[in-house]
Amino acid sequence: MSSPTLLVLAAGLGSRYGGLKQLDPVGPGGEILLDYAVFDALRAGFGRVVFVIREEFAGEFRALVAAKYAGRVPVELVFQSTADLPSGHALPLSREKPWGTGHAVWCARAVVTGPFAVIGADDFFGRDAFAQLAAFFSENPKSTLQIPKYALAGYRLARTLSDYGAVARGVCDVRPDGTLARVTERTNLHREAIGPGREFTGNETVSMNCWAFAPEIFPALEQQFGEFLRARSHEPKSEFYLPEAVSAQIAARTAEVCVLPTSAMWFGVTYREDKPRVQAALAALHACGEYPAKLF
Repeated sequence: MSSPTLLVLAAGLGSRYGGLKQLDPVGPGGEILLDYAVFDALRAGFGRVVFVIREEFAGEFRALVAAKYAGRVPVELVFQSTADLPSGHALPLSREKPWGTGHAVWCARAVVTGPFAVIGADDFFGRDAFAQLAAFFSENPKSTLQIPKYALAGYRLARTLSDYGAVARGVCDVRPDGTLARVTERTNLHREAIGPGREFTGNETVSMNCWAFAPEIFPALEQQFGEFLRARSHEPKSEFYLPEAVSAQIAARTAEVCVLPTSAMWFGVTYREDKPRVQAALAALHACGEYPAKLF
């Protein structure tokens, strides 16, 4: 099997954070969160990185991000354009907002031809998550249902919350055999909402959009995206979300997803106030030897 590709979704803007948080230094050596994802993926055996970005900040992204990986790993950029649509569909005149994470993945269909993982650009996923995804690929699993088999890194809810405001999380319904039944998006989740006697204990498995896929996902996404456009393209802010698309494939029995519980520490910068905590956590990981003094 060829080395898997890491597909990084970096086209979104951090509206609550205020700006391109994907490019904000948080590590002790000026590292951004993307650097840790690429570093962890490389040491897990990934052999290529593809970034999905908006074309308008391609120059800045090449200079500040892609250039630092030169000589370490092949890097390609894919542009998420609102005009990149399946055959037979036209861009609505009122559309300005990108079409969502499902569309972002589909935009990489021409350059990703083998097994690949999908992550967001503004999260820290941890070494164990990438090691588990790589192991999943190396085992080359086959579904007993004779359909494509994918994987999802599952995190513990309590370890994914912010101290400074509510977050949205994809709560996973996991079957006894470890496969995913569905992902339900829940909003307004905060630390005060978990614990004894509350709706959530904090031990629930959640998706942070850290997936393992095969190329078979692309024609399935194209069909689903076409259906989405027929039903909702007139809505200026509607989005075609990856978790919803995968959940629909599971419900239709056209895909199976194995949930890989990870012990990895997750953190991200949802709010500006999160940044000092993230900086301290990363400094501690460097100090204990989990990461070298300089990643790239």
